[in-house]
Amino acid sequence: MNVKILVAAHKNYVMPSDSNLYLPIFVGKALHPNVNQTFQGDNTGDNISAKNAHYNELTAVYWAWKNLDADAIGLVHYRRYFSLRPKRSLTSILTQDQVDSLLVEHDVVLPTRRKYYIETNYSHYIHAHHAEPLELTRQIIARDYPSYLADFDQAMKRTSAHMFNMFIMKKQPFNEYCTWLFDILTKLEKQLDITGYDSYETRVYGFVSERLLDVWLAQNLQYKTTEVPFVFMEKQNWFKKGGNFLLRKFFGRSAKP
Repeated sequence: MNVKILVAAHKNYVMPSDSNLYLPIFVGKALHPNVNQTFQGDNTGDNISAKNAHYNELTAVYWAWKNLDADAIGLVHYRRYFSLRPKRSLTSILTQDQVDSLLVEHDVVLPTRRKYYIETNYSHYIHAHHAEPLELTRQIIARDYPSYLADFDQAMKRTSAHMFNMFIMKKQPFNEYCTWLFDILTKLEKQLDITGYDSYETRVYGFVSERLLDVWLAQNLQYKTTEVPFVFMEKQNWFKKGGNFLLRKFFGRSAKP
């Protein structure tokens, strides 16, 4: 199967050795044309590369949707990969054979759900970000995709979600998901005023999109999904992450973005 897994990066970094499966893509290439001349840029063909400061890794997803021809398309990050045997090494990440095996019986590969336990997806979002974008998103769904509204509300009440905009999807669900997702985000962009947002919060469309994947999946049960663990390539400061989580929950802020 011709599968392309994009590895989103915004700087030079060591990449997987399997160049047939993994495609390093420099996100925001239109904004930083001289930083990297090796990775595929997200600024060719039909693209939204110039919006990377607001869309995050979604500029890579959009580029793949409009320009890449493959049987299945995925997205991981330069520091975060799918792995069946989590180990902090590029030798442990999904191989072509493993991906092919997963896609025999499944249409969508997802990262293991991230669990918040004492937070709902909605409260977790508004404790870390402005509430208005999520509320406007709900209004857009209610108006233009009313059959998704109950699933959106249910997703907001859950205490777990598939995060990071990580996935591997066969071509048909990928095309359908992108059509739905970018229509909503384009409408949100037209309605939302972010002139008062700081540089972190202006990444709003990427943040919102993380909460929408499960909504789309709940309405498209014809596509079979499976979960795969993910592995970080660098050490995580869990003490700092835990502290920021508590600061967001009780004071609505982090120690730093």
